Amino acid sequence: MLEKLKARIPQHHPIRLLYHKIMAILAAVYYRFPADQMTVIGVTGTNGKTTTCHLIFDILREAGYKAGMLTTADFHIEDQVFMNNFKMTTLPPFKFQKLLRWMADRGCKYAVVEVTSHAMDQSRMWGVSVDMAVFTNLTHDHLDYHANEEEYVKAKGKLFGLLNFTKRKSNVPKISVINADDPQAHYFEQFVADRVYLYGMRKGSYQALAPSCTASGSRFVLKVPNDQAEIEFPLPGNFNIENALAAATVGVALQINLQTIQHALSQARPVPGRIERIDEGQKYSVIVDYAHAPDSLEKLLAMFRKLTKNRLIMVFGATGDRDRTKRPKMGQIVDKYADEIILTDDDPYTEDNLQIIEEVSAGINRLEGSRFWKIPNRRQAIRLGLAMAREGDTVIVAGKGCEPFQVVGKKHIPSDDRQIVRNFLGREVEIEIFPGQVERGNRYMES
Repeated sequence: MLEKLKARIPQHHPIRLLYHKIMAILAAVYYRFPADQMTVIGVTGTNGKTTTCHLIFDILREAGYKAGMLTTADFHIEDQVFMNNFKMTTLPPFKFQKLLRWMADRGCKYAVVEVTSHAMDQSRMWGVSVDMAVFTNLTHDHLDYHANEEEYVKAKGKLFGLLNFTKRKSNVPKISVINADDPQAHYFEQFVADRVYLYGMRKGSYQALAPSCTASGSRFVLKVPNDQAEIEFPLPGNFNIENALAAATVGVALQINLQTIQHALSQARPVPGRIERIDEGQKYSVIVDYAHAPDSLEKLLAMFRKLTKNRLIMVFGATGDRDRTKRPKMGQIVDKYADEIILTDDDPYTEDNLQIIEEVSAGINRLEGSRFWKIPNRRQAIRLGLAMAREGDTVIVAGKGCEPFQVVGKKHIPSDDRQIVRNFLGREVEIEIFPGQVERGNRYMES
């Protein structure tokens, strides 16, 4: 009954927003405001949040601090790791506060939290005393929920507003860390904080000089006021250099020395489902990534276009019940960079999966069958991409990252892109794409 009632009330209706706030208040009270016992670092933006959180967490652990982390990909409470299977970044209040309570009870000094615009709009951060707010960037996304980009920016800004309107802790300053290169940086700079740190590839007091990338990692010179350090870390791409720069700036703001930051970044562990390389001994590269919006797709493809010797093979789709305006833009971007395109399902939710595919294909200037295929079944789409691959090629499977299931209607169907790839690799298969045109590649034995 409650679910039916909620479904009839628009997302932004005052009654619905009041309901969210009441639940958040009850959760914070029930779990006794655990955030008050830790220094809370909130990271927001469109892209790079998860990776930035992981890099901050790595720096804190390298510095010897007990820390916890909550992201789209996973949850860390000291040495315990749990995959995030809720398909939500910032969890509903009772789950969110429960995890914060676990952190506090285990003596964590820091809590690193990935924060979405939905979470801020729905008061999920109520009762969480934020001490540091980090802004990565802002690009086209979530306009299915927010009426326009201005509302989207304001929702992100609410995290920075919490610096002034949540509890102050003894000897813990309120700090904002902002990507000065982003066109919206000026909006986030207007929020009052004890200290403001600006970073960027071009602007700000904290910069990455002489950046360079390979397929296996990146390097740059971290320039801070009155000092600098050479950084080499195992995540490729200029966008990951930006993420590392954000994390390094947070480390400096927390008075962690540059040598510790340098060592932490050099030992950074790959983030699940973020440019995750699947290597089963094949002679071509396979990358699984979470990119599901125009900007993140373009950055991913532009990087691997440069790093790929032969063909770039792209397997991707678009999510249902989300911003439809970005679908043809995604198709257009993939058409620009990929040699072979395999368009498939992502999470259709309640939408017609074939209609979603057609809306994405509107941006692809190719005829189906001419280096472009529509394969609604995601497993079979991945299978085709791998079967087509040859030595020197790169296969990118984008959109879902490390998510362990696919959402079709109300059903959660077990499906992990990484495991599907591993199951296919190393076994030969013949796929007849058209009569007389046979691709020989890796064979997968259905279990």
